[in-house]
Amino acid sequence: MTNPPGDLWSEWVLRKRSGGDSNLGVELKKQIYRIRDRVLDGARISEPATLLDIGCGDGLVGLGALERMGDSGRVIFLDISKPLLKITEQAAAERGWLGRSTFVNGSAEQLEGIALESVDVVTARACLAYVADKPAAVLRILRVLKPGGRVSLGEPIFRDQSLQFSRTVGALKDRPPDAATDHLRLVMRWKTAQFPSTREEIVASPLTNFSEWDLVRLFQDVGFSGIHLELHIDVRKTPAMPWDTFINLAPHPLAPTLREILKTRFSAEEARQLESVLRPSVESGREIERNAVAYLTAIRS
Repeated sequence: MTNPPGDLWSEWVLRKRSGGDSNLGVELKKQIYRIRDRVLDGARISEPATLLDIGCGDGLVGLGALERMGDSGRVIFLDISKPLLKITEQAAAERGWLGRSTFVNGSAEQLEGIALESVDVVTARACLAYVADKPAAVLRILRVLKPGGRVSLGEPIFRDQSLQFSRTVGALKDRPPDAATDHLRLVMRWKTAQFPSTREEIVASPLTNFSEWDLVRLFQDVGFSGIHLELHIDVRKTPAMPWDTFINLAPHPLAPTLREILKTRFSAEEARQLESVLRPSVESGREIERNAVAYLTAIRS
């Protein structure tokens, strides 16, 4: 498969999500497949059905749906990224599924080209977190679903993490310098370059301006029924990895990598200090990662 010229979304999916490390990419795929399967389980697909996968990325959810539905199912792949749509189209072609697939370049807020009451199921994975006008997107989802249609999504919840960064930065302002606080200040400069960290930034950013309860209210307010949400929080050690892989990682498509941050926001001495403490932990697999995903299902009445 050849990859078309990229944009920030495809650049993250293809490279920055795994730091360009194929071994780490395999491990990440295992985690992503678990999220995909959870979303598809929530979709409760029946045949025949038309499924709209919003923010389809490289096609993981939609292709999984085609595999589950058999020959009578159809999937509409929608994404704002033309390069990712092309990659998804190539993957569908390799599986012989082009006849059951439609590819739409569009936004979650508008759902361009999707007729009203035309789909049985809507899925999304890590999509609404990047949408500025979430009420508009949820209303469009309602309108394109047939009566009795179902939505199933899995969205990362970043707000609590950003609020913790904000509290930590505030607490450090009143602490005198010492080795521990100096290191923590460097860590916070790294983390707050990748995530909103002030109250104003947290409220303004689509990544952090919502919680799991806000997701429930969004779907309730436009008229969905049978709403169910489960919040899954995982705290685990990261796999041991080379330092060059770690500094090429970005936690989401809008974030710079640590390599980019060290080059543009740290002095050479500050970069050396952070690496001296962080690198042994990274290469031995002692770093801790925390992930929160909200799984929501709902029915159009």
